Amino acid sequence: MNILGLSCFYHDSAACLLVDGSIKAAAQLERFTRKKHDPDFPKEAIDYCLKEAGIEINDVNYIVYYDKPLLTFERLLLTYLVSVQNCPILPS
Repeated sequence: MNILGLSCFYHDSAACLLVDGSIKAAAQLERFTRKKHDPDFPKEAIDYCLKEAGIEINDVNYIVYYDKPLLTFERLLLTYLVSVQNCPILPS
């Protein structure tokens, strides 16, 4: 069984591939983009994991995504509120 795990859209995007319960490959996106804490979708990391395992995306049985929706929403809301408070064009 092949399981592809993803983490993205906050910081340190990454992919990990498990083959029959063992880690076959894992990589953070910043390794490929050279952008520290790159939050983008980890396409290059996924491609690396698949290549290391010698499989294609169609061979993956499950794709899992790390996310806790309420925690993510809270983090985004707090980030927005801090950025609005620090906005120099808004009246105090």
